[in-house]
Amino acid sequence: MKIQSTLTRNAHFLGSKIRGLRKQSGLTLEDLSVRCIQIDAHTAPSVSYLSLIETGKRVPSEELLKLFAEIFQKDINWFLDDNLSHEVVKNDDKMEGLPIFSLEPKFLFSDNLLQTSIPELLSQTGTTGRQFAHVLIRSYQEKHQNQFPDIERSAEEIGLKRFPLSIRDILDLYKKVGLKVKYFDRPPFVTENDSGHEIRTLFRSFFEPPNTVVLNRQLEHEPRRMKYDLSAYLGHKVLHNGDGLVSSHATGGELGGSPQPDSQTDDKVSQSDILYAWRNFECSFFAGALLCPRQPFRHYLAREAHNINAFEKIDITAGVYMRRMTCVSPYKHWHYFDAFQPGFLRAVYRGNGIPMPWGNMRMGVDPCRQWAVFRLLDKPQMQKPLNQLSLLISGEYMRLYSCVSQRIKDAAKNSHVVSTGIDLIPALNAQGVDSSSLCEEIRDFYFSADQSSPIPNSIQEPIKLVSKILNISWVADGLENHPQIICPRSNSCPKNTHCENKPRSRKKVSWLNEIKQEILTELK
Repeated sequence: MKIQSTLTRNAHFLGSKIRGLRKQSGLTLEDLSVRCIQIDAHTAPSVSYLSLIETGKRVPSEELLKLFAEIFQKDINWFLDDNLSHEVVKNDDKMEGLPIFSLEPKFLFSDNLLQTSIPELLSQTGTTGRQFAHVLIRSYQEKHQNQFPDIERSAEEIGLKRFPLSIRDILDLYKKVGLKVKYFDRPPFVTENDSGHEIRTLFRSFFEPPNTVVLNRQLEHEPRRMKYDLSAYLGHKVLHNGDGLVSSHATGGELGGSPQPDSQTDDKVSQSDILYAWRNFECSFFAGALLCPRQPFRHYLAREAHNINAFEKIDITAGVYMRRMTCVSPYKHWHYFDAFQPGFLRAVYRGNGIPMPWGNMRMGVDPCRQWAVFRLLDKPQMQKPLNQLSLLISGEYMRLYSCVSQRIKDAAKNSHVVSTGIDLIPALNAQGVDSSSLCEEIRDFYFSADQSSPIPNSIQEPIKLVSKILNISWVADGLENHPQIICPRSNSCPKNTHCENKPRSRKKVSWLNEIKQEILTELK
């Protein structure tokens, strides 16, 4: 009774606090309603009732208040006082870690000079137009944190936000836009990729303008992959009226698997490579938005607490599931990798600014092998998902990440690892946790403890706190294993003896500067 009377008296303050916590967590009213349903469907409020609570026009019951306390990990008494000095910490959405290159002096970076110097640079370094396009597109993705509302709207208008979609549903959409499907039958084969490495590949499908999609019957054994191909070509029809400027789909290779649109016999960079790469990205993003429309998929993630195996229930590929997760989650600080042996990074997204463990234009020669994606690549016998808490150390810079990695097979039966993760620092800071001190404690624990030592509660508690608030179960699951120290490259390893059993690299000092200092000393 005392709690209820306090609720009535402080309804306005209570509503303001709930609204502040909801906005801090990036949740819509509908998201919060879904989270409540996830915990207690009987007590959970409707969206309209939540709105009335936030504006102070309705008073939540004690049971509902306990729900809010569970979701936002607050003591129930926090909601009951009339003190608004419990300031909600604003989440900093700024990406950390991505290198920025200043285009100075301006006259050397004019459009005319760049238009002539970039092709020359690519030609001299052996970089293809497609490789360069992938870098540009990835940077564009990361700058916009994977938010492309125009493409999403196009997918939702044609798919009507139905979720999940079956192959039959997609074929019905084909009829709606005048697309037809033909079939061929070709088994997987061995060939060479762009780098001259032998790969096993499957030619899956292609688009024959203006309205025909040609599928390999081998995809009948890979219905999730068939869904993706059908959806991507539907995107080409919707976005570009099926003009044919889109790559065929093939499985295998380190740069997305699609073959080159043109066969080039000289060393010039083809402009069409860049156009095809962008078109391919648009169609791929459309496919994800069609198969996983934002609101239904976001609610699905909430119900599943971002369970990494939940892609199986909705019959999509693990890659589509993970990539789409980075787009629709209320939390914006995500990364995603797709890696093949022996060290090719086929797909990259770094919306949280995490450094790349190795490049995707060539095989990595000095990667840090403690990255979760690499640890799983090196253990082909390990089939279960790997949850990992990683402290990245680069000089004085420290950043804390949590990720989950999963070994899967592509349509040509090549084994590869998909991995998605988040930067924990913004979430920790939003809860008033001293993230710098936590990183230092994790570092000290790593270097002082053996593998049998339990992780201290002072480390576990803040990690479990943000796992609960973000509703991402594998963040807390990562505490089942000891944290790992990772670095951008193995030759910059912060350990006395690094992972490759080689000494740490020494600080590079220019010998010209050394001579200069000697001369200046002599002249004094």
